[in-house]
Amino acid sequence: MSATRKRFDDDPYLDHCTATVLAASAEGIELDETVCYARSGGQAGDTATLALPDGRTVAIVDTVYAEDRSRILHMPAPDAELPRVGERITVTIDWARRHRLMRLHTCLHLLGSLIPVPVTGCGIWPDSARIDFDLPESTLDKADLTERLNALIRAETPVRISLITPQELVAQPELVRTIGAAPPAETSSIRIVEIPGVDRQPCGGTHVGNTSEIGTVAVTKIEKKSRTNRRVVVAFA
Repeated sequence: MSATRKRFDDDPYLDHCTATVLAASAEGIELDETVCYARSGGQAGDTATLALPDGRTVAIVDTVYAEDRSRILHMPAPDAELPRVGERITVTIDWARRHRLMRLHTCLHLLGSLIPVPVTGCGIWPDSARIDFDLPESTLDKADLTERLNALIRAETPVRISLITPQELVAQPELVRTIGAAPPAETSSIRIVEIPGVDRQPCGGTHVGNTSEIGTVAVTKIEKKSRTNRRVVVAFA
C-alpha cells in the first residue's frame, strides 16, 4: 500500500479530515490520509474518533506507524465495531490533548537550548515531558532552569518549519542534537524546526506557532539516570 498522507505535517492545527478506509482489523485501521500524529520521536500518538457514514463512531486509543514506517495505523478501542474497507469517514483528533503535546514538544526545544550538550532521548505526554542529556557532571538547578525557560516562552518567538535535503543536513551536522538520530531511509526532504535565535534542528513532531502559546511551565525534576545521563522533567505550572 502507498504511504499515508500526513495532514499534520501540512498543518498541526488541523483537527479533522475526511479519509478512505484502506484496511481495518483489531491490529489497526489504515486510512489514505490522517490528521492523527503517529507515536514517534518521543511524542505520544494521537487519540481520536472516527465518524462512519451510518452515524456510528470508532474510538481510536493510539496512533502508531506500521513496520515499514510509511503507513500509519489507528488503534481502535478493544470493543470497537470496525469500519468497512472503502468507506469514507471523518477522523477527528482529541484537540485539547494534541495541543498540550504540541506545547510541551516546543517547550523541550527551548529547554534543550539552555543545556547545550548532546541529547540522548526524550518523551512527551499530555501533562509532562522529559529530555535526557549526555552530561556526566551536572550543576543544573530547577529554579534557575524554570526561570530561564519561562523567559524564552514569554519572548513570543515564532516557530518556523522548513525543509532541507539529506545532503544539506550532512553539510550541517551541528543541527542534529540527538545522539543516534537519523532521517528515515530514502527520504527526499527533512523537516527543520526553527525558533529564531534559540534553536534549529530536524524534528518530525507537531509544534505551536509561537513560544508564548506554551504557557507557564516548571522544571519539576532533575534526575541522574546513569553515570553520563541527566534527565530533566518539565510540566505545566
